[in-house]
Order: sequence, then structure tokens, then C-alpha cells
Amino acid sequence: MELELQYSKEGKIYSHIRKEYLVATPEEKVRQAFVCILCNEYNYSLEQMDEELEIGAKQRGGGGARADIVIWKNHQAKNNKDNPLIVVECKADSIKIGENDYLQGELYARLTEAPFFVTHNNYETKFWRVKRDKIPGYRQQISNIPKNGDSEKEIEKIFNSLVVFKEDEFANLLHRCHNIIRNIEKLDPAAAFDEIAKILFMKVYAERELLKGKRDNKFTKEHFENAKEYNPDFLEWLFERTKKDFAKDQIFLKDEKINLKEHTAIKIIEELQIYNLSLTSTDIKGIAFEKFLGRTFRGEIGQFFTPRSIVEFMVEMIDPLENEISCDPASGSGGFLIRIFSKVREDIQKDIIRQYEEYKQRLVGNKTSDKLTAKQALKLNEKYEELNKELQNDKKSINTRLFKLSNYCIFGTDANDRMARTSKMNMIMHGDGHGGIHHHNGLLNINGIFENRFDVILTNPPFGSQVEKADVIQASDAQLRLPEEGEKLEKGRRFIIRDGFEEYIQEYYKLYGIEVYENAQSQILDNIGKPIASLFKLKPDLQSDKTEHLFINRCLDLLKPGGRMGIVLPEGVFNTPNAEYVRKFVEGRAFIRAVISLPSETFNSAKASVKCSILFLQKFDTQTQQKWDTLLQTHKEKFEIEFSQELDKLQEIIDYHKSKEEKIAKFNAEDKKKARKTLEELQKKIHKDSWQEAKNDFDYPIFMAETENVGITSTGETGENIPNELIDSYENKDDEKVLKQKGIASYFKEFLQEHKIAWNANYGGKNE
Repeated sequence: MELELQYSKEGKIYSHIRKEYLVATPEEKVRQAFVCILCNEYNYSLEQMDEELEIGAKQRGGGGARADIVIWKNHQAKNNKDNPLIVVECKADSIKIGENDYLQGELYARLTEAPFFVTHNNYETKFWRVKRDKIPGYRQQISNIPKNGDSEKEIEKIFNSLVVFKEDEFANLLHRCHNIIRNIEKLDPAAAFDEIAKILFMKVYAERELLKGKRDNKFTKEHFENAKEYNPDFLEWLFERTKKDFAKDQIFLKDEKINLKEHTAIKIIEELQIYNLSLTSTDIKGIAFEKFLGRTFRGEIGQFFTPRSIVEFMVEMIDPLENEISCDPASGSGGFLIRIFSKVREDIQKDIIRQYEEYKQRLVGNKTSDKLTAKQALKLNEKYEELNKELQNDKKSINTRLFKLSNYCIFGTDANDRMARTSKMNMIMHGDGHGGIHHHNGLLNINGIFENRFDVILTNPPFGSQVEKADVIQASDAQLRLPEEGEKLEKGRRFIIRDGFEEYIQEYYKLYGIEVYENAQSQILDNIGKPIASLFKLKPDLQSDKTEHLFINRCLDLLKPGGRMGIVLPEGVFNTPNAEYVRKFVEGRAFIRAVISLPSETFNSAKASVKCSILFLQKFDTQTQQKWDTLLQTHKEKFEIEFSQELDKLQEIIDYHKSKEEKIAKFNAEDKKKARKTLEELQKKIHKDSWQEAKNDFDYPIFMAETENVGITSTGETGENIPNELIDSYENKDDEKVLKQKGIASYFKEFLQEHKIAWNANYGGKNE
């Protein structure tokens, strides 16, 4: 008979171990639920467990710490006060388990000499082994803990089964699977990756089913072989179920199939089945996934991957906040969007913890849980449930804080269909936010990606390529269409919804408004057949233009007034004469807040040898733009007055036509040619001098830094032990993290405060 949670009429929760009813605080509910799991799934008896066990009193020099749950090999070992097998550290769901909690669990395990410990709440369960030959702080994550009755051999196997992925391990596993497919199926790297993606999604689907309470894991070799007896096409059946589960995400085509031989698929399933993606850190999955992709495709599509250290730095610099709308119009594998999503989600979790702790302090002060009344416990639970709803993100949780972040605040596009799919997959593996990702040209509008809309843009656009004049806007680039002759339009509408897009467009109309969305789509529909470059002010008259230049223009167009942006650019944009027009374009529309020069090896892993810098901008608000335009016009008029006689004289020559009375022409064709050239040069000088004078009057501070170490070696390797000047570095001292070296991002934040720059809502000051 399974152990179940029990509550009294007063709302107290029953401790099966202590055999008494306790105040049902959120923390206590998590603990008692995990006791049920230990009994029902791991077969431990109540007699071999204890709760709130005081440990380490002597070692700690006073009243010892209390371990939430302690488990011995058997009840005799408990009675004999032998060293326990497992220590469990439980946390309320409102708490994001972090480094201090892992360290606390490890400390309890070391004090009791337990070989295993667990850190747990309903959002995260991690299993650990303690390495006694290493100093505190060195621990290893493992796949699970032993079940009751496991033999020494089975325990030793678990002790050494480090199968909750570490970064390199996951990347190596994916690479191994990729090679299996390539070697057996003879597929090219990209096609082999597509098949791995399908199988990974099947695994995610199977784990989702397990989290819903389904006990039958469909993603195992054993289940596959048993299922074949009643369903010879079980693999395709599982993929169809997976496609159906992800249908709205537009990840797979309706007729898409698994393009692998059965024994190849079984081999991949066998490689992956013992690993738990649900329990694997999202950071580890993200880093490993990008490592695998970078290694698999190398130079072929390496430009789609920005090194993790650069991504983390740019996100810290830009400091995205809750309810701000973010975009990457060249999203690649989704690195920037994933980190923005993760950072804001962490901020929401911290705020919920803060609200709960403040409420708890007001209600009960410093009372321990055993001193609370049932009424107080009930109020704490009600508050906890109320706050915790904000972390839900499903069909039943519309308008929660996490739902809004996932569905309304993250947007991206990539012109490569494989990368668009990859970034969607990456976002799903990180917790969601994938609905705003599209396979689409980043220079054109789609869904919520249109002008004057974003608070934050982070991007590493493709550079070194050209947007050709022949690259013209197609009707298929839009989700609406022009009305055909005689076709009636609904009142107030300019366009018709294209077939197949009805569900999406109706949703966009609700989100943005019909007029706003149709105006956004008019960027395409009013310019069908024209070169894409013609949409932008940066040299649209040329046969072709550099992609990175157009993306600068595009990003500034996408930003709201006051919005901020970080963009990776080749250093030629900052210092070559032929890019001066780009620099002037930027200076006339935005504040240059920071320029960070990167070492040449930064993008070696993407097979890019060009030296780059990161440019951080803040778009002028309406008042600032008007101030700049007025300054520029004032100085232009001043110089035009200064050179008025010369200007008039040159214009007279150009406009001169011989009269009938004149026997000899005052100016010939050569004179006119020279005058036009001189006038053009003088006008350029006036413009240049006016611009410089306006800049002098519009002077403001700019943060600049040149880096040598950015967490990347000359061979493109990354890791915690590689020097990184970009972000703060810490070291462990006396069980605490102590700042070792301040990073450039911290210096930038000090710069913002010193100059009172309103970078976002966290900073006061003005943008003038």
C-alpha cells in the first residue's frame, strides 16, 4: 500500500516518520511529499529514516544543524547510530535552490559521513556523491540515489554513474550519437543533426509524460522492443505523438518522418535513455548543446553560435527587466534569448521569495514551524500558493508573470530554417519562450517583430556578406496578402489573411491591434519586388550592401525610443573611412553607451578570424532626437551663411545659360563641371563641420574597454578556470563566495550610476 500525504481537519500535515501532525508550512509539505516518494518509489521504510535530526553539534561548536531527512541502509544501522547512507536537504518551492544549498547538503553529508545527499523541491531534485578525498566544495552530481536493498555492487554503480549531464559530457554524448547516425546512415552533418533533434524531442515528450504522473517510460530500449510485439511501427507512433504534443510550436512539418533505420534509432535511444533531461541544469544543457552544434558544423554554420561568455556578458551589460520586450533579429541557436529568459525568470523567482519572506516575517516573525498555530500555517500556505501561481506557464496559467515572459516578451528570427528550429528546441529545453521565434528574414517584419517595439535588442548579426540588389521582397515574406481585383475587404482593413495563417493572425490582431499589425505588414506588402536594402537609409542605392550595416539600421528601427541594444560588429565599422557613414548614422539616432574591444581569438570556435567589438547603444527618445536635429540644423545654417557668397557663386555657374545678347559665354561646360565638383566638396565640408560642431555641443561620456581575456582560449575552448575580464569572478572562502576580481560589466554599472544615466528602470538620471 502506497504512503500518502495526510491532513487533519485543522489543516495540519501528518509526519509518518515522527507519527504526529505538524503545521503545514510550504517547507513541511515539500518534506512530507518527498518522504512518500522515498517510501513508494525507493522502497525505504519509515523505520530506517529520521527527520529534523540534529547533526554535527560537536564539530560546529554548539547547537548542531538539523538535517531535513536522514536515511540509513536499514533500521538496525539507524538503531546502532551508524553512519547514514543519504542526507536530504528540502527547500520550499518558492526558493530557487542554489550553490549555498548544495554546499549545505554537502556539509551535512560530510558531518555524518553519508556517501550520498539530495537537494530537493518540486522544481528541482539533484542527487550528489561526496568525494571524501577532495576538499569541501568538490562534489559530483549523479543520476540517482540507491533504492532500499540495493547490493554493494549496485550502490557502487550508482556512486560512479555521473549521468546527470555535465557540460562536456552532454556535448560528447550528443556528438557520439551524431557520429553513430553519420556512420550507419551515411548522412551529412546537417541531416544527421535533424534526426538527433527528432529523437531529443521524443525524449522530452516521454519525460513530460512521466512528470504528468505516467509511470511507463516510453523512451527506453526495453520498452521499444516490448512495444514492437503489438505495434511494429512504434518508433513512428512515438514520433507522431511527439509532433502532436509540439504541433503549435511549428517545429516539425506535418509529413515529417524519422529517417533512420530501426536499429540506428534503438542505438541512439539506448545511448540517451539513462540520462534525465528534466533534472539536468538548463545552463548545462544550453552550453553543451551549443558546444555540440559548434563542433558538429564547425565553419559550415559556425556563425550561428556566439560564445557563452560573450552572451552572458552582453546580457549582464544590457540588464533586461521583467515586462521588457526583447528581440534578436539574427537569433541563430537562440543564445541571447535563452539567457535573457533565464535571467528574468530568476529575477521573478527572487522577487517571489522576497515577497513570501516579507509576508512570513510580518505574520509570524522569527517563529519556527513547530511554534506556529494552524491559522498562521494556513495563511502562509495561502500566500505561498498565491505567489507560486506566478511561476506557472501552461494553458491554465494565462497572465501569470512567467506566462507573460514566455509568450509576450521574447522574440527572434533566423533566416536559416535549421537554426530557427534549433533555437526553438533550445528555448524549450531551457523552460520556454520559444513561441516568438520564427524562421524568417530578420530584416523583415513578422509576428510582434516590427518597428519601435523593443526595449532590448541583443544580436550577433552575420557579417562579411552582402545583401544583393537582386534580393527582393516577396509576397510570401508576409503573413497577410494584397486583395485581388474585386475582392472585398472588411471595414477598416487594408489586407487579407493568407490561407493557413488564420489562427496566428487572429491572435496577433488581439495582441497588437489590427491597425498596428497591418501597418507592420505593410513594410513588406507595400514594397513587393523592391530590393530589401531599399527599406533602409544606409546606402540603399548601391548594388549591394554589407549585412552588418543593414542590421544596425534594422535594430535601431526595431527599438522603442529609449530602448537599448548590444551588437557584435567587426572592428572595421568603428575605424575604417568607408564605414564613416555608418558611424554618423548611429550618432544621429542613439547614444553610444559603451564600446568593448574583444581579443582576436573570441570567435575562433565559429571559424571567424575577424577582430570584433561590442557596441552598446541607447536610442534617442523623441525629445533628444529633436534636440540633436535642431543642433545639426543650426550649425548647418551657420556654415551656409559663412560660405554663402561662395555657394551662390558656384550655383550661379551651374545654373548659367547664355543669353541672346551675349556674344561670348561667361562659363563653358568645363567651368560647370568644376563648379559642380567644388560645390559637392563644399557641401560635404559643411555637413562634416556641422556634424562635428553638433557633436561637440552634444557631448556625453562613453564607456570604453579593451579586453585580453574573455573566458576563451586561443583554440576556442571555454570553461570556469579560463580567465575572464568581462564579469565578476569569485572564490570560495569559509563556505562563502568572495569577490576575487571585478568584471567590466560591474565597472559599466558604476559608470552608469556615476553619470546618472537612465539605462533602465534600475537606474535614475537622465539620457541627456
